[in-house]
Amino acid sequence: MPAQSDAVELAVLAAAGADDKKATDLTLLDVADILAVVDVFVLASTRNERQLKAAAEAIEEKVREQLDRRPLRREGTPASGWYLLDYGDVVCHVFDAEQREFYDLDRLWGDVPRLDPTTGDELDARMVQEARDSGGAEA
Repeated sequence: MPAQSDAVELAVLAAAGADDKKATDLTLLDVADILAVVDVFVLASTRNERQLKAAAEAIEEKVREQLDRRPLRREGTPASGWYLLDYGDVVCHVFDAEQREFYDLDRLWGDVPRLDPTTGDELDARMVQEARDSGGAEA
């Protein structure tokens, strides 16, 4: 069963919050068929500690303002190069480039459907693979 629509809505808002702070490589992974408690992972990359903190705060603010939801828990710090915001049905991972490459969640969850970060629509698997092969931004 694909991700629930309310989870997709939260994920798109989270991606928009990260994008507001110029995060890159925004990726939504629909993990609902594999994980029982999470529907969507949101992945975002940043260039430095300040941007990492700003992107995580922007995600929290946008989701709180528009959906009146707060994360159930937060993990990580700007110095660690990684923030995790757990909303239950959506988990947001905001990384610096080094940590994103190290954890490589894009590869780990490479078999799950990807959603468009701006609409939440499922992306065509062939299009995602072509973007990867050409070195383009991850969808």
